[in-house]
Amino acid sequence: MAARVEQLVTSGTFSLDGGTWDVDNNVWIVGDDSEAIVVDAAHDADAIVAALGGRALRAVVCTHAHDDHVNAAPALAAATGAPVLLHPDDLPLWKLTHPDRLPDGELADGQTLSVAGTELTVLHTPGHAPGAVSLYAPALGTVFTGDTLFAGGPGATGRSFSHFPTIVDSIRDRLLSLPPETVVRTGHGESTTIGAEAPALDEWVKRGH
Repeated sequence: MAARVEQLVTSGTFSLDGGTWDVDNNVWIVGDDSEAIVVDAAHDADAIVAALGGRALRAVVCTHAHDDHVNAAPALAAATGAPVLLHPDDLPLWKLTHPDRLPDGELADGQTLSVAGTELTVLHTPGHAPGAVSLYAPALGTVFTGDTLFAGGPGATGRSFSHFPTIVDSIRDRLLSLPPETVVRTGHGESTTIGAEAPALDEWVKRGH
């Protein structure tokens, strides 16, 4: 059976630099009827376990380590036996949320993850966070961008560990080079496509936003 993409929206808070905000997060499940991976275990491990419906979870993949994207990762790993994978450049952020529990494995640029006969390639796309990654699944015509690229522009870069010129470079060099029909599945909000976002790059740079 071919792999498919399922979306679960969970709600909670995001905290950094002394502020806390209410957020809704996209949790992405990629797999078939027997196995899956989860992209960003946000807020509610029980809801994610329920959505998996007994499928074997091969990995909990973190696009970055802001607390709203990783706060349910240890509990989901404990419930399923799946390893938590994170780019090592985001360990300082991870430790703000989980000081006593390290990820189980590292993500590296160019690495491939396989599930249900489908490969996802890890693209290191820093800027929103130092270890931010996107996951490109060409067979599914999609890329999971976390908080790097949204419908309407780049992710926020106004807080600690973030850098606007870096996120622009990541988007230009690593994401906008993908086929224009590629569906962009984001960490929050609606999906978009590479082709829909590419024409706005120069405008984002001018706005510095």
